[in-house]
Order: sequence, then C-alpha cells, then structure tokens
Amino acid sequence: MQLLIKNIGCLAGIIEDDSRRLCGKAMAHVNTLTNAWLIADEGVINDFGIGEEPMPKDECRVIDACGAMVMPCFADPHTHIVYAHDRGMEFRDKICGLSYEQIAQRGGGILNSVDALHDMTEDELFETSLQRVNEAIATGTGCMEIKSGYGLSTEDELKMLRVIRRIRQTSDIEIRSTFLGAHAVARRFGNNREAYVDYLITEMLPAVGEAGLADFIDVFCDRGFFTADDTARILEAGARWGMRPKIHADELAAIGGVKVGADHNALSIDHLENMPDDEMLLLHDTPVMPTVLPGTSFFLNMPYAPARRLIDSGLPVAIASDMNPGSTPSSDMRFCMSLACIKMRMLPEEAFNAATINAAYAMGVSHSHGSITRGKAANLIITKPHTPDITTLTYRYTRPAIERIILKGEDIA
Repeated sequence: MQLLIKNIGCLAGIIEDDSRRLCGKAMAHVNTLTNAWLIADEGVINDFGIGEEPMPKDECRVIDACGAMVMPCFADPHTHIVYAHDRGMEFRDKICGLSYEQIAQRGGGILNSVDALHDMTEDELFETSLQRVNEAIATGTGCMEIKSGYGLSTEDELKMLRVIRRIRQTSDIEIRSTFLGAHAVARRFGNNREAYVDYLITEMLPAVGEAGLADFIDVFCDRGFFTADDTARILEAGARWGMRPKIHADELAAIGGVKVGADHNALSIDHLENMPDDEMLLLHDTPVMPTVLPGTSFFLNMPYAPARRLIDSGLPVAIASDMNPGSTPSSDMRFCMSLACIKMRMLPEEAFNAATINAAYAMGVSHSHGSITRGKAANLIITKPHTPDITTLTYRYTRPAIERIILKGEDIA
C-alpha cells in the first residue's frame, strides 16, 4: 500500500545524488524542504516535494505530520546488543573508581558476559536480545550492525551469530552481522594470546565462514587485548571468507590499529578515543569511515574521540551507540548525537549526518538507507511538532521527540 506523509514542516536529510558518505565541510550541510510531502510505495521512498501534495491512490494511507520534522531513521553501525545479562555490579565498581582495564584484569568485563552467555539457551538469548533491538527501534534506529564476541568459543560464537541472523529474519530493522571472536582471549587460554589467535583462525573462523553467518570481521586491537600483528593475521584470514574488516582501535591506546585498518581496506575504524593527530593522515584517500562512540566516553569517563579534528581535516565521521552491557548500556542514537555536539563540538548538522548517511556507510548500507532519497528504504522518523528542526533535536536532548517510527513504509507499534 502507498503511504503519503503530508504537512511536513521540515523534511531533513535529502540526498538527491548517489553520495554514499559526506566528508569534511560537506558534513555541516543538511538538505531540507519546508512545507513538504513524501510518498512511499512498497517500502521505499517513491517521491517527495513541496507545496500541495499529489492526489493519493485509492488505497493510500495518509499521515498528517502536523508541521513536524520527518527524517531518515538513525543507523547504528557498532553494537554488542546480543548478550545475556547486564553487568550492574561493574557499574558500582566504576562508581568506586575502578577503570575498564582494572575490571578486565580482575576477570570481569567481557569475560563476565562470556560466562553468562555460555549458560543461556539460544532461545533465551534471542528473546532478551530482540527486546533490546525493539528498544533501539523505539528511539529511532532503523538499521543496526550487531557483533558477536561474547562467545570466544566456536560453539558460543556460532550461537550468537545464529541469534543475530534470527533477529535479521524476524525484525523489520535492517541488520548486518560482524564476527568479533577477537574481542578478548578466552579464559581457557590463560595468557596465551597467540594460541587463541591460532584457534580463532583455524577453527572458529572456518566454522563461521562455512555457515555464512557474518558480513564483517572485527578485532579489538588495543592495549591488553590484541596486537597490530594479531589483527593483520585475523583480518587476512577473514578476507579469505569474504568478510570485510571493521576494527576497534585507539580506545585505550594507539598501538597501530588504525594503520592496519587502512592497509586492509576496513569499512570502519571505531572508538578512536586516544587517536593521535598523525594517524588521521593515514585515513585520507581511503574508504575507511572513522566511527566515534560518544556514549562510551560518557559512561566510562574517558576521553572523547577527536571528531572535530577529524572533520576539520577533511575526513568523514560516523556516530554509533556501542550498545553493550559493560561500557555503554544505551542504544539511544539521539543522545549520542547530543553528546557529539556537547562534548565533541560537532555541529547539529554534522551530528545528524554522522548518525544517518555516514553511519549507514559504516555498516555498508548507505546505498539503501540513511537519507531521504528516491528508491531508498522508507525508514523514517516523524518527530513531535515541538521538535521542528535538527538543532532542537540535539539541544533538547531529554525531551521526548519521536511521534512515529516507520520501517519499510509501515508504522512500528
């Protein structure tokens, strides 16, 4: 059935050409129309314009936007939303002064989530994870990348990836899947990181590849986790299975992950909280999308990624939530946009583009999502009338802003 949205005060995020991402100064501009209308048909945007809307077909659902803003749904290109249980006790540890690294050294952090996931059935994991995905949809997310990485064994990594596939098959949200077996070294390997990397490459990765469960491969390339050499080995092995890299780098320290990502044609390099300026030069003239995670910095009281300097240097930037039980238990992309403005000095328009078209690029779907473009998915946010523009969306960061969510042209309850 055709959908007509009329009386749109501001139609935001229009891209008329085939641009897949926005870089540097271009990020500060968002194309808009006022007094607009939009038509979707068969789940995709068919047309839009200004002034009097065209006459609808006989079977056409009509939504009156009442002067509010209509925009593309957010894309979230970095999440760990499939996990067993929250880690509330570690929240108390953080309040009492323990760092992310100290909690990990005590056997907490990622390994706590690994233990909990191992004990949970696949059906239970699916149900609890789908609930979180639905919470993300309710805050405006229309496409999402989901990582494994709380399994750290062949059996449990496959369990996670099957759950991600099941969410992809049952939810209206667009999903991409990432194999993150290199999230930490499994307990049974002790401190023998090299042996774990060998196991990942020779046993885990072939099992994932043969099952066709992952679009991307990721490595936590950082101090205390995996080295740049480890990362290169894993990415090269993943490429043989058709998995493009997405890398965690520079969250705790710069140890060469950015260079490895650039050298291996990574789709995105994420975190970058401790990125030195000279590494930015490595990303020019590459397809890499630097992806910042302001929610992580907020929750862990750590430095924010240098988004302002990245943009000023001419690079693109994407925003992601990093939703996970330990360092960012929130999938609210609008809050991440506001943090990017307040803490990273991004303009509201830059944050908007970083959370829509550039975020879609960072998960490989900007050809079909992330903007108001004819032929792209009709994944739309209709705001409340009191949120008429992009600045208000980020400025009034706790005020309820969303009136309706539309995925594939259909209302989401």
